[in-house]
Amino acid sequence: MALSNEDLLKELSAKPIMEVVELVKMLEDEWGVSAAAPVAVAAGPAADAGEAAEEKDEFDVVMTSFGGNKVSVIKAVRALTGLGLKEAKDTVEGVPSTIKEAVSKDEAEDVKKQLEEAGASVELK
Repeated sequence: MALSNEDLLKELSAKPIMEVVELVKMLEDEWGVSAAAPVAVAAGPAADAGEAAEEKDEFDVVMTSFGGNKVSVIKAVRALTGLGLKEAKDTVEGVPSTIKEAVSKDEAEDVKKQLEEAGASVELK
C-alpha cells in the first residue's frame, strides 16, 4: 500500500533529524539531485571598450553546477586540486565554487574542459 504525502510527512516528522538528513543524502545520490537551494549569481558590470581590448592573462575557474553526475565531478575536482574526498565533496556541493585561482588561460581552459567532461558547468572569470 502506498503512503499518501500526508502520511509520509507524519512518518518523517517522527524520525530524528539525523535520520532525515541521512535519507536526504541517500535520495540526492539515488536521484542525482541536490536539495540545496539554487544560488542566483549577479552579473558583473559591463566592461567599457578600453577593457574589452585588453586581454586577461590570469583566470579563475568557477564551477557553477555539478550537473547530474556528482561522483564524477568530485573525482575530477580531487584530481585537479589534490583535495581529500570530504573537501572535494564540500567544494562540489557548495557551488558556485572556485576550483582554481589566477591560472593561465591555457590551464584554465584545460581545467574547464576536464570538469565539463565530468558533467559540471564551469565559467572562467
